[in-house]
Amino acid sequence: MHKTSTSPGLWPLLAAAVAALLSACTSTPPSRQLPAPQRDGPPLTVPPDLERVPNAVPRLEPLRKGGPNKPYEVLGQQYQPMTEDLPLTERGLASWYGRQFHGRPTASGEVYNMYAMTAAHPTMPIPSYARVRNPANGREVIVRINDRGPFHRGRIIDLSYTAALKLDVLRGVAPVELERITYEDIRSGAWLRGAEPPEPDAPPVYAAQTPAGGAQSPSTVQQREAAGDTTPVGEMRVAGPSGYWLQLGAFARLEGAEAQRRELLQTQQELRPMLTIFRERKLHRLQLGPFETQEQAQQAAQQLRRHTEVKPVLVQRR
Repeated sequence: MHKTSTSPGLWPLLAAAVAALLSACTSTPPSRQLPAPQRDGPPLTVPPDLERVPNAVPRLEPLRKGGPNKPYEVLGQQYQPMTEDLPLTERGLASWYGRQFHGRPTASGEVYNMYAMTAAHPTMPIPSYARVRNPANGREVIVRINDRGPFHRGRIIDLSYTAALKLDVLRGVAPVELERITYEDIRSGAWLRGAEPPEPDAPPVYAAQTPAGGAQSPSTVQQREAAGDTTPVGEMRVAGPSGYWLQLGAFARLEGAEAQRRELLQTQQELRPMLTIFRERKLHRLQLGPFETQEQAQQAAQQLRRHTEVKPVLVQRR
């Protein structure tokens, strides 16, 4: 496989292709630091049953070093966002933001929806998922980090209106405990600890499997990574989320699919969380995805053909 030295890489396309990813970021500071003519607060009319809004369902989404994850400055304070999939735990104050920013772009480029399970964090990679716990009542929620903030000393997270409602912190800033959900947490299903089960139409979580189909414990994956072995044994699945995928190769032996994956990652590290090996009809299939629309998948396929020797085939999973 060959990639030219002048290739810009696949990330600019993939960031736009994956549903609700970082497609409209700018180089300006986060918009929520700017003054607004109205005061923030709850919605004028609170929709019913907001307490029943399900938690965000973590999924593997790629990270990049630019866009919302590049260093920035707000109110004279320098911030250095994380750009790697690393654990993070914090204790501090949580605030929330509501109708003043409802419908406005977030740092990720997504439109802020105060009724969704999202949040802002000063330095956590965008996108990320986090577990937030209110120690005063034991309530927990899982949110998707897609914005920057808060920018007040002592505050560690800005919650959406609904997330704050479910934690019972709408009366003002309140102490919380924060834990970032890592890729390994998602792959192993560890993020489900104490969480609400996903809705029927939510992206499913798949346990890691060995080539023989037996279960592989998370500790085995961690031991392999600690020893410097990055072969993706824990990423072979027998089924996948619905959507459009690009099949990059099909092999009779697992080793062939893993070798192609490693070769591709030598020049396209940003693809790591989107690459999965599926075992179907006695073949091990290396696939990239999922993409929300056929057009997004086709655009990604064009970029792959342009910058690598891979000839992807479009696959739809239902």
